[in-house]
Amino acid sequence: MIGKWHATVFDCSNTDQLASFYEDLLGMIRVQHDDNGWITIGDAPDRPALAFQQVEGYMPPRWPGQEIPQQVHLDIRVEDLDVAEQKVLALGATSLESGTGTYRVYLDPAGHPFCLVCW
Repeated sequence: MIGKWHATVFDCSNTDQLASFYEDLLGMIRVQHDDNGWITIGDAPDRPALAFQQVEGYMPPRWPGQEIPQQVHLDIRVEDLDVAEQKVLALGATSLESGTGTYRVYLDPAGHPFCLVCW
């Protein structure tokens, strides 16, 4: 082992908005916040986390095309796709109306794709 996973980092134009979205979606809390637009959320300060960095001129990915590639996405396992879909839409996600009986694809408020998965 070379190291330990610390965080998955998302570029965005509004770190507070995107961190709040994922806090509500995943039940995490803010564990780090600085004056430069960096926010980290997680279970505890010493555990792997999601981080958000403010980027001037941010351009959201375009899925499924590759003109502006998605680069990374999260799969979030849920008990019921229909119930979870209503909740993520209420948080500000956008449905791409794509998927199957075991997954559905959405965009977070900054335009990053993520999937709800169920099996």
